[in-house]
Amino acid sequence: MTPVTPVTPEPIMRLAAGFMAAKHLFAANELGIFEALAEAPATLDGLAARTGLTRRAARISADAMGALGLLECDGETYRNGAVAAAFLAGGPAAPGDLRQFLRFWDKISFPTWEGLAEALAHGPSTQVFDLDPDQQDILSAGIEAILAGPAAAFAARPDLADRRRLLDIGGGTGSWSIAAVRAHPSLTATVLDLPVTAGIARKRIAGSDVADRIDVVAADAHTDPPPDGHDAFLVANLVHYGSPERNTALLQRIRAVAAPDGRLYLADFWTNPAHTEPLMAALMAGEFAVHLAEGDVYSVDEVREWLTTAGWEFVDHTPLAGPQSLIVARPS
Repeated sequence: MTPVTPVTPEPIMRLAAGFMAAKHLFAANELGIFEALAEAPATLDGLAARTGLTRRAARISADAMGALGLLECDGETYRNGAVAAAFLAGGPAAPGDLRQFLRFWDKISFPTWEGLAEALAHGPSTQVFDLDPDQQDILSAGIEAILAGPAAAFAARPDLADRRRLLDIGGGTGSWSIAAVRAHPSLTATVLDLPVTAGIARKRIAGSDVADRIDVVAADAHTDPPPDGHDAFLVANLVHYGSPERNTALLQRIRAVAAPDGRLYLADFWTNPAHTEPLMAALMAGEFAVHLAEGDVYSVDEVREWLTTAGWEFVDHTPLAGPQSLIVARPS
């Protein structure tokens, strides 16, 4: 007789406690726990001295990060685990830096998620477009940080070597264009975004080593005609801001200025037909619900229908990094 596994509430309790883990992580990031351990391990007294916390506060934060697998403790000595050292401690040798991303989720996303049920029932009380300039800076830096991997994966595509000029539509800080232009010496780019974000992009690009090969245009991609003269079009994480009708219209606007040999690249949280995989994409639908009146995650099949309607031919769908993937199309 096959033993019956008892049903327990453990999965529910684990999920319900997720906010505690998240807030512990956000707090440790804000208080500089990982940065304090970047150069050398420390005892609790040493960690307290480096962060300016009391010994009790340092213990609570450090032990929580240890329980979550981000810190390691050997006797009375704490050190960053491999993941924390790579992504949360800073330093020139780190392969990535997610500190600004955690700050964005802590300061902007987390408070808004408290109204998820209200947003799903009645729509969001405020939208991401209502952020003040300081909040917009936090959002832009956080999005750039979490999308550094997908941006690098896009820039590594060999087919970009055949392109001459990239139009980065809704290009944010310009990080995707910077990565692509760095990887392909013959490529230049234009970043197009709303005026506030375009201002952030100008500053970000001016401080890069490829500033002379990237232009910035302040415009609304949904209402202003796209500038011509480009043979590659990147729409990275803009589609989830709009409805199917709005997105189809955007694709039609791009098609109107695309040459027969043009290429369209759509990067986002593309899902399976049921909108359940990747898991992160399914969860991100809540992020769009609390911040946007009509944003959502969309499946690859849905996008294929929009492309056909807008005059494009689907070419390929490939992974980028994490839950992000890329749809490639050409004029039909």
